[in-house]
Amino acid sequence: MRCPYCGAFDSRVLDSRPAEEGNSVRRRRECSECGRRFTTYERVDELPLMVVKKDGRRETFDRSKLLAGLITACQKRPVPINALEELAGEIERDLKSTMEREVHSRDIGEQVMRRLRELDEVAYVRFASVYREFRDVQEFMREIEQLITRKI
Repeated sequence: MRCPYCGAFDSRVLDSRPAEEGNSVRRRRECSECGRRFTTYERVDELPLMVVKKDGRRETFDRSKLLAGLITACQKRPVPINALEELAGEIERDLKSTMEREVHSRDIGEQVMRRLRELDEVAYVRFASVYREFRDVQEFMREIEQLITRKI
């Protein structure tokens, strides 16, 4: 590791510890040339997960967009924000664990709906109404009837 102060390549590790919830390693180093100390972070180099949109465009998966959608669906509902953050993290982990580099937006939407149904039924219906793009009240009512039927 190159010293940020003198540019020397030789340094020794003084301390290592997990950082960022175990996703990286923080290393405290000392330069062998100038003796100054500095910190480095080591992370796994991941390929980005790409989302294939309905129109065929591709964009990088963005956890914050997923979380924003969950927050919108749960607005004015008794669902704690940490439950939504945990849900977004679970979905992200599931998507990345498949080892696929591309995922269709509909697959993400289906995962969100399945998990929201268990977490909060009103939030589920809100999300489904936007995600499924209901064209009329009858489609909306069919979705609610299916939800009621599953509960019985």
